[in-house]
Amino acid sequence: MSRNRSARSLSTTFRYVALVAGALVMVTPFIYMVSTSFKAQAYVLTFPPQFIPDPATTDNYVQALTTQNFGLYFLNSIVVSVIATAASVLVSSMMAYAFARFRFPGRELIFRILLLGLIVPAMMLIIPQFILAKQLHLLDSLLGLIVFYTAGTLALNTFLLRGFFESIPWELDQAMQVDGAGAWTRYWRLALPLAKPALATATIFTFLSCWDEFAWALTIINTPEHLTLPVAIQLFQGQNATQWGLVFAASLIAVIPVIIVFLVFQRYFVQGLTAGAVKG
Repeated sequence: MSRNRSARSLSTTFRYVALVAGALVMVTPFIYMVSTSFKAQAYVLTFPPQFIPDPATTDNYVQALTTQNFGLYFLNSIVVSVIATAASVLVSSMMAYAFARFRFPGRELIFRILLLGLIVPAMMLIIPQFILAKQLHLLDSLLGLIVFYTAGTLALNTFLLRGFFESIPWELDQAMQVDGAGAWTRYWRLALPLAKPALATATIFTFLSCWDEFAWALTIINTPEHLTLPVAIQLFQGQNATQWGLVFAASLIAVIPVIIVFLVFQRYFVQGLTAGAVKG
């Protein structure tokens, strides 16, 4: 008995040590970024690295917020990400509900063609997307970002949501049909409320994807007033030297909306894990 207890205790200790080590590996770069954002440029590259800045300064944050239209770039990213996320989640949820609940010719074939978007690297689509955007007069505009961000996230969201909609018991749909509810009513009043966990997951992934996207925004945006935050942060890098304190300060400011979105929608995700669709 004592040997078994010792083995279990040793195994538990090893797991905790491994988890702590993994957490430190993941958290250390972020801590260093936070530390560097409070350092003057002269102290950024000191060795050994200082995780507690001495002296500490907030000049990097002041400079990030007051130079190069940072507020405008932040607003552009908010507008693009929020609209693209809302549009993608709405459209993909309707598509997923149709694939999960309706039977029509070619349903599985169409779904598999849609999933091709998950296996094609985004960078391979830059040129055809650029040509299409040019033909649709969407170059150098926030609308061009919104349209292609929405389209680029539909496949993953539809895949996630279809599986969740299929897990909702058919009896609930049939009960609403008996009461005279049509397909739209069942989707809006039954499927969406029960799909909060999947919708929260899709929203987090989509917002993060749109907020952090760099390549497409750099490709089609030429007017400075239309830049989004990831591209704008690149402007803080000089031709001869990079002001890392300024770059990290701007990056930390850019992380705030992502954290807010995650915290807001995580609550619904946790609720969905503990609440079932049917209670016996």
